[in-house]
Amino acid sequence: MAFTGKVVLITGASSGIGAETARKLAAQGARLILNGRNVDSLTSVAESCGRSNAFVVPGDVTKESDNENLISETIKKYNRLDVLINNAGILESGTIETTSLEQFDRVMSTNIRSIYHLTMLAVPHLIKTEGNIVNISSVNGIRSFPGVLAYNISKAAVDQFTRCVALELALKNVRCNSVNPGVTVTNLHKRGGMNDEAYAKFLEHSKTTHAMGRPGQVNELAEAIAFLASDAASFITGASLPVDGGRHAMCPR
Repeated sequence: MAFTGKVVLITGASSGIGAETARKLAAQGARLILNGRNVDSLTSVAESCGRSNAFVVPGDVTKESDNENLISETIKKYNRLDVLINNAGILESGTIETTSLEQFDRVMSTNIRSIYHLTMLAVPHLIKTEGNIVNISSVNGIRSFPGVLAYNISKAAVDQFTRCVALELALKNVRCNSVNPGVTVTNLHKRGGMNDEAYAKFLEHSKTTHAMGRPGQVNELAEAIAFLASDAASFITGASLPVDGGRHAMCPR
């Protein structure tokens, strides 16, 4: 029960990695604040965590007022914050020839601006508890891939943000790390525009682009996030941890 008594805020908690992480931490005793835009899905995740240990605060992380409300409601409910997990993110296809400034702004707003803002708001409370931050980045923040230009840039920014914040808060005993998934079986790519057929082909192709011959599963990401958020990682800060079946070490074409 590594998280007994700990208050953990998770954005993008209505599905995928965020939902699985919520269930993982609930099983280890955490008191949760679950954030996302889909209220029905959030409620379902909260129920799977044990409703008494999960408090739902719907909101859009790209809206400053929603982020301010999220932190306010967290402190009002639990009077503390121990762990911030910045998981909310979007993916959109686009190359330098097909992208737009609107796409760039949309992706950057969700994937890095929201993390920047929410972390700003959370840090005073994390300093009080000597807590920590886990940002969900991507192998795309470590390696370069064509076809998702704005997404790549946003995730590289998450990794740099992670390192800088880690250095700024280290002497206050607040750790900041990121997890870098490879292709993971979630609804992220379908939300980004892939139909069922294209997604099936994408997952099949992932067997050749990941050294371990398969895409990842959400429980594997949740395990890594739980580790970095726990006291077991007490001397780890500023790290970007690939959980990608070796993809970051490969040169696939």
